[in-house]
Amino acid sequence: MADIQVPPMTGMTVPGCLRHFAAATPDALFVGEPGGVALSYADALEEVLAVASGLRASGVGAGDRVHLHLPNSAAFMVHLLAIGEVGAVAVPTNPESSSDELAYILSHSGCVLSVSGPLGKQAVADARDLCPDLRDICGPQDLAALGRDRRTAGPAPHGLDPIAVLYTSGTTGWPKGVVVTHANLLVAGEVVAGHLRLRPRDRWLVTLPLSHGNALFYSAMSALVTGASLVVSDGLDPAGWVDLARAHEITVTSFFAAGLRSVLATSERVADRDHQIRAAIFAQPLTDAQLTRFEERFGLPLLQIYGMTETVAPPLMNPLYGVRRNSTVGLPVLGYPVRVVAQDGGDSLSGELLVRGTPGVTLMAGYYNAPNLTEQTVVDGWLHTGDVVRVEPDGYVSFLDRAGDILKPDIENVSTGEIERVLCEHPSVLEAAVTGAADEDGEQRVVAFVVIRPGQDVTTDELLDLCITQLSPFKVPRELHLVDDLPRSATGRVRRSALGGGR
Repeated sequence: MADIQVPPMTGMTVPGCLRHFAAATPDALFVGEPGGVALSYADALEEVLAVASGLRASGVGAGDRVHLHLPNSAAFMVHLLAIGEVGAVAVPTNPESSSDELAYILSHSGCVLSVSGPLGKQAVADARDLCPDLRDICGPQDLAALGRDRRTAGPAPHGLDPIAVLYTSGTTGWPKGVVVTHANLLVAGEVVAGHLRLRPRDRWLVTLPLSHGNALFYSAMSALVTGASLVVSDGLDPAGWVDLARAHEITVTSFFAAGLRSVLATSERVADRDHQIRAAIFAQPLTDAQLTRFEERFGLPLLQIYGMTETVAPPLMNPLYGVRRNSTVGLPVLGYPVRVVAQDGGDSLSGELLVRGTPGVTLMAGYYNAPNLTEQTVVDGWLHTGDVVRVEPDGYVSFLDRAGDILKPDIENVSTGEIERVLCEHPSVLEAAVTGAADEDGEQRVVAFVVIRPGQDVTTDELLDLCITQLSPFKVPRELHLVDDLPRSATGRVRRSALGGGR
């Protein structure tokens, strides 16, 4: 008997998955908006085919890049699937992006068409002169209207074909375009769906931007591969998210740590536990006190996870059942071997995290138009994350910091994350960010920026005393500034470069 070896999910495409559920459960909800559009699987397929025909009529074909500049909406999902249907490649961006940011992304990716909503259309227009490949800018209704008049069909894409290029936030330099395939998105959906035991009756509340990997890979795709549904909201309402979850019978959701902190800053209500949410995943660290307060207040389990755009699926997650250690990023998930490599290149319990996979299936296909960078990042099947972690005695993995967030004010390395954790242990501190600034002689000093909780009062001397008692002398900030808020990217990551000083 001959062996049959089929790489996982490479025989299916993202719009092919939609077709399956449109036939199997046509009336089941696929995507809805609070108080707005609600599309069943059959409705969504009808819209996708209309937009796909509009794309072909506009001259978009296989391999062409299409800019997707829409807020969280049913239209975003429809256009993403339609772009995949024609074999083109979506380049999603946050609608609040500046024209300078868009000019780089659109020119680098060579987008031929931009689908833009009212919020971001002017910024695209302002960037157009610097984007020689961009032929047209249209609104989210234009392609569907064109397609309904001119229904056309074309060759079907393959599972290993690219479907999107997601640009990283650019917090450490020029954005990099991460290429993901149909197989990538479906594998990510399967990993998260399996880990959370998703069923067709489950429903995601998506408040994180669909232009980012967390919402797109983990929430939207896990719903699609299971025939579940998602309600997409354009941003998180810290005081009203439980009401929204209750009204739409939400069972799963996802946060960044900054969003969780903003929720905890709201007043407690009797209705905080009046919901059907059975699990919430989150990324980026919280203090033990914040974790406890959230779970006790809302009565739902939090699961800290770890992932990056390049890994597509999260290779580390806290378990839904069993011991959840949310001070860590969890355990390796099925199908994602990991290694920790010390600075000297050997295996270690503390060092850089490496993730093994197959490019285009379980890891990104590569960086767009950057083969050298791709070869430096994925070596012999191991993706070098640049993130520093520690393996605990029980096998759970603790995130320490980005390799780029390691300061060196003295002989010893200093982790910005370690100092931030200590500052956030003070009950008056809402959040903190630490960066490095260069002295006149070129030596680096540690600088901290701290946001105080509303109604609380603390002095810089008190916070420095806390650092002195809990940190080695060379780790104590030389400067500490109290600020109203921290500058952030669209996905919630603190933009350290905007804090001042040099690294």
